[in-house]
Amino acid sequence: MAALYPVLEASPDYTSIVNDRHYARLIALIDDASRKGARVVRLNPANELLPERTRKLTPTLLVGARDDMAAMHEEIFGPVLPIELYATLDEAIAKINARPRPLALYAFGGDAGARERLLGETVAGGMTLDDTLWHFSNEELPFGGVGASGIGAYHGERGFLTFTHEKAVFTQPRLALTWLLYPPYGRRFEAMLKILKRLA
Repeated sequence: MAALYPVLEASPDYTSIVNDRHYARLIALIDDASRKGARVVRLNPANELLPERTRKLTPTLLVGARDDMAAMHEEIFGPVLPIELYATLDEAIAKINARPRPLALYAFGGDAGARERLLGETVAGGMTLDDTLWHFSNEELPFGGVGASGIGAYHGERGFLTFTHEKAVFTQPRLALTWLLYPPYGRRFEAMLKILKRLA
């Protein structure tokens, strides 16, 4: 953090929160987590007191986040990162699977076996290993959610197919034998079913 953003207020690279309402919403998420027992860690290399008018919010970790905290249920869209603790990979996978399917899953570290387990035993809209967001920025990969995080995918060809309606049209040929399957059902129908089962 110190290498990337040695100062925050004067940095042209460290952005402000978009408006007062969203700034207040983020402060409320931090306060809620703090009241409920999370350890709040502010990453502020120069120990600046950032004036509220700048709407620059110190990158903040919420260590020991739990499900009863608002930050674990809302889209954050700001420099606030809830950190939930786990002891084993089994426990981490169980926590992921106990919740609605995420739009993105980011995994850091781990050996090849652990990564394969995470890929195979969890469901997410997309995944980036040892970084964040890159699965979204790659136009060759479909981007979209699963369940509560969204339906369908876009980017590249997937985007074209998602946002295009293909009209299905079937024309019955004049000499079709489908009349053999019409009621009344009896020996003719049973004989046709036997033939179709053999062809299947």
